[in-house]
Amino acid sequence: MDPWRYSTEGISIAVRVTPRGGRDAIDGIETLANGRSVVKVRVRAIADGGEANRAVTELLAKALGVPKARVKILSGATSRLKQVAVDGDPKGLGETLRKLAASRETKKD
Repeated sequence: MDPWRYSTEGISIAVRVTPRGGRDAIDGIETLANGRSVVKVRVRAIADGGEANRAVTELLAKALGVPKARVKILSGATSRLKQVAVDGDPKGLGETLRKLAASRETKKD
């Protein structure tokens, strides 16, 4: 099951963030212990003063090819697990995210 949901405005993505991860990258999809799927994201920024959240929104905007203003953190601002909304074409965003996550999974094998 995909870790994102489609809406008329775009998609909502379940994300697990690793701050101070050494680089800014999308590391694929992970299934948590409770069975929930999340997109794994790592950022160089520290989790202080919203720096990691800002880095996550910038990374997702760049990876999905949308302006930064179209990416918003819906919930989990102080948690590693976040819900992020991306406004745009839902089908196109979902396909781009699927390709990004799949390419990261195959590089690790």
